Amino acid sequence: MPILFDRRAFLASTAGLVALHPFSLRAQAGQAHLRIMETTDIHVHVYPYDYYGDRPVDTVGLARTASLIDGVRAESTNSILLDNGDFLQGNPMGDYMAYERGMSEGDVHPMIAAMNTLGYEASTLGNHEFNYGLSFLMNSVAGAAFPVVCANVATGMGASATDDTTLVPPYVMIDRTLTDGAGETHPIRIGVIGFVPPQIMTWDRRHLEGNVEVRDIVASAQAYVPQMREDGAEIIIALSHSGIGAADHSDMMENASIPLAGVDGIDVILTGHHHRVFPGPDYADTPGVDTEAGTIMGKPGVMAGFWGSHMGLVDLMLERDGNTWRIASHTSEARPISRREEDRSVTPLVESDAEVLASVEAEHEATLAYIRAEVGQTDAPLHSYFALVADDPSVQIVSNAQTWYIAQMMAGTEHEGLPILSAAAPFKAGGRGGPEYYTDVAAGPIAIKNVADLYLYPNTVRAVRITGAEVREWLERSAGMFNQITPGEVDQVLLNPDFPSYNFDVIDGVAYQIDLSQPSRYNNDGEVVNPDAHRIINLTYEGEPIDEAQEFIVATNNYRAGGGGSFPGASPETTIFEGPDTNRDVIVRYIVEQGTVSPSADANWTFAPMEGTSVLFDTGPAAAQFMDGAEGVSIEAAGDGPDGFARYRIAL
Repeated sequence: MPILFDRRAFLASTAGLVALHPFSLRAQAGQAHLRIMETTDIHVHVYPYDYYGDRPVDTVGLARTASLIDGVRAESTNSILLDNGDFLQGNPMGDYMAYERGMSEGDVHPMIAAMNTLGYEASTLGNHEFNYGLSFLMNSVAGAAFPVVCANVATGMGASATDDTTLVPPYVMIDRTLTDGAGETHPIRIGVIGFVPPQIMTWDRRHLEGNVEVRDIVASAQAYVPQMREDGAEIIIALSHSGIGAADHSDMMENASIPLAGVDGIDVILTGHHHRVFPGPDYADTPGVDTEAGTIMGKPGVMAGFWGSHMGLVDLMLERDGNTWRIASHTSEARPISRREEDRSVTPLVESDAEVLASVEAEHEATLAYIRAEVGQTDAPLHSYFALVADDPSVQIVSNAQTWYIAQMMAGTEHEGLPILSAAAPFKAGGRGGPEYYTDVAAGPIAIKNVADLYLYPNTVRAVRITGAEVREWLERSAGMFNQITPGEVDQVLLNPDFPSYNFDVIDGVAYQIDLSQPSRYNNDGEVVNPDAHRIINLTYEGEPIDEAQEFIVATNNYRAGGGGSFPGASPETTIFEGPDTNRDVIVRYIVEQGTVSPSADANWTFAPMEGTSVLFDTGPAAAQFMDGAEGVSIEAAGDGPDGFARYRIAL
């Protein structure tokens, strides 16, 4: 059932500040501005701190976003603050809380403490809220001084969505008082409804299967929105923890914000999940989206980046229409907390909010102690600057640890004796994370923070049993990382910017080449789009062409084995082992046992040669010191890339 929540007294003292609002002179009697602020995908980044690098940074942190929020509240008569999910997992503070301190009934999670300090009116659940299990999730949100809503996750399914017993309330009614342009006050009832990708049932199957069920985002909205109107909602805001995606709706689609915005009765759509910024150039050519107007299906929308990088702001001009309110006009923007300068330096645009920092100070200090604990030594640097273009030591050590672990787990089972391969992907590889977003561990001591840097997610180890033919198709899916390259042309762009690095699996234990002259056999969603294309060539096992009928054990993680990324052969049906240990814990145990690790890449994969052909790719400027050590590829500097990146050239 929905719940009622009243924060109308939260900023009553700001009523005299209406003249500071940039549009206040246009507001007349019976008109009022409502400023809707969004945060999304904070991922436990409260402090402006990189726990992996163990250093302060100016590009992240809810404490910085809080200063933007404070500024909007100070200049506004009417404002509301909402969060769009993915707040409980995503950095070592989240892991410290889940694995070291734990969340007992009555505890307050530091992320929730920070949000309580800021005075959120509501939040929805993101997919990463489920990573640590339902008990941890429910104990965490129990400490929230604001409602947490989600309409499409149910502990019990009914005949229709409105008959479901939802995990948390599907929506909330927020009763507020608006001050109009003449200084008169009027009541308003705002409905806030939330949604999460149905794919949580795949991504966190071990926590959710048998405990909850999910519905399609759009179908859930179509059921609940009319009920919200019946409950008196005058304005309905959708918290869509779902990417903007495609305009055409398909059942149980992950990124459904465009068709969701098309649901009659939804007035404003706040999006997230994709870690992008809207309005902005990322969606310039997307059907159903107007980046200039800041609209999705004609309705005001926003996506506020990630890790506190931006605050989303939707400004509504409301007019009285009889006894209710209607939207007369609107604007949308995403305000950043920092700016990247031409010399690649970062300029902070705001300072941290001291009260927000203080709310999590104890847990921040405990997290620092947690991440600094040494577990072993490495005699070679571990970095991911070239992980997308060459066999890489940061991926190699993950594969080594997974192979070591699964070999022990297979001993004495019916699968003992089958060859063991290992699939691992680079998680920190620049992209939207920026030119500093790479693993970079110097030779010497390895601490927990370094292992967390190598493996960002709290995945658990899985093993699948597949054929050589499926190994080949797995690699074909992974090769979608690269654009098709024309032989004989120079300086072509190598990397597909829409292909996430966590789907670029390198399989260790086999050797292969990637023929870039071929189109990708699979699209970014894992669908075969070029059935005659074959990028994976010279695939061998122990020096001989792979036997496509031979069976192999592939060590991987629960996300991939559960179907995440839609990789051929990786599915619950082929899974033969579900480990109780996280991949990170396995890496720690491997390093502890080895004492000193020597994670040298073995160049088991390379690009197929193409005479007279070169490609360009961008990586972090700090890559320069490692350029000569990239295995199986010849790399040279090619100047500056955009947004602080450095550009490099590979002669194929």
